[in-house]
Amino acid sequence: MHYAAYGSNLHPLRLGRRLSSAELIGTSFMDGWSLHFHKRGKDESGKCNIINSGEGVFLAIYEISRHNKQTLDRIEGLGFGYSERTLTIPEFDHCVTYIADDTHIDESLVPYDWYKELVLVGAIKLGFPESYRNQINAVATRQDPDPVRRAERWSVVEIIRAGF
Repeated sequence: MHYAAYGSNLHPLRLGRRLSSAELIGTSFMDGWSLHFHKRGKDESGKCNIINSGEGVFLAIYEISRHNKQTLDRIEGLGFGYSERTLTIPEFDHCVTYIADDTHIDESLVPYDWYKELVLVGAIKLGFPESYRNQINAVATRQDPDPVRRAERWSVVEIIRAGF
């Protein structure tokens, strides 16, 4: 099955560390959509969401196994702020993704710095346009107040940057 990633799962190494079957099969652009960091996460920081309004959003399209789909549902918090949605993307047909529920959208939220960096390194790796990367880079962030989680997540960012 096809999975359309737009946030912290953009980078193939990041998703591959989470789902053994994940194989990047391409990228796509959806005109009329936009990327936001306004979904309330369990940690009360802003997580990514896409909405059907805007100048366009870039996606990474992965092939994943049905077995790994259950793992992805858990990781993404299906039923806990995200709902599954099927997007029809011409080059890839039907792709599952996750869209934030209205009850979990808060425009005052900002992402942790490590989270935004995961999105940005994915956009860089996939060769998304500089203007799109600049939009991501311009998003305000805050430091994660949990020192253990902060260190662990920055370690993941560094591993991905290094390509291991």
